[in-house]
Amino acid sequence: MATSEERRDRIARIAALPDTLAAAVIGLNDAQLDARGGDDPWTVRQVTHHIADSHLNAFIRMKLMLTEPHPTLKPYDQDAWALLPDTLATPVDAALALLRGLHTRWVILFEALPDDAWARTAYHPENGIVTIDGMLESYAQHGEDHVAQIRRIRERA
Repeated sequence: MATSEERRDRIARIAALPDTLAAAVIGLNDAQLDARGGDDPWTVRQVTHHIADSHLNAFIRMKLMLTEPHPTLKPYDQDAWALLPDTLATPVDAALALLRGLHTRWVILFEALPDDAWARTAYHPENGIVTIDGMLESYAQHGEDHVAQIRRIRERA
């Protein structure tokens, strides 16, 4: 289990992600958003929408974990989602707007959780047993990793 200080740091990283991501994609034209860099399989646009898709799924999964005893979480094919028309054609502003609202709600939820809620569990068919605490750690890092990916794509494109 994480310490209170570790949780506060991770929650702050979740809170900061929408602005950090916006700074990484702001002012890019369609050609830059649709560029691939090096061996990255996704474009900047796809990565930006993936973050929104992934964090939305995680938020819903956590709500299930907080309201049901040890639920089974449904995986999804992120590569297939990255090829859907909304991911390929939607302006990144839509993903940024979704993330701003979602992360505001997520931070409020995290900050209000009682200590015993952090140990609540679920079963993920690909990852095994997961906890709220572990998911906070994973998704604080997930967003940052993808912002770094966007920066790499921009440098290589």
